[in-house]
Amino acid sequence: MAHLISISWRKFEKFLLFIGCHLKREKGDHRIYWREDLKRPVVIPRERELPVFIIRNNLRILRIEPDEYLEILKQI
Repeated sequence: MAHLISISWRKFEKFLLFIGCHLKREKGDHRIYWREDLKRPVVIPRERELPVFIIRNNLRILRIEPDEYLEILKQI
């Protein structure tokens, strides 16, 4: 099982853009991303570091396993 660590919201944004999501809107300090095959949007706060639970919840929405996520992070 992959060990996730907190990362900056900008790094997670690069990940989202890499997998085909696009910024739909911004509300306050939250950025909302969308992709056609998703049932609900991916929401990330613009905090210095994203906690692991936010990363894990968004991976669940994206239907991406933590191992696959870590491999994609190595590519970008």
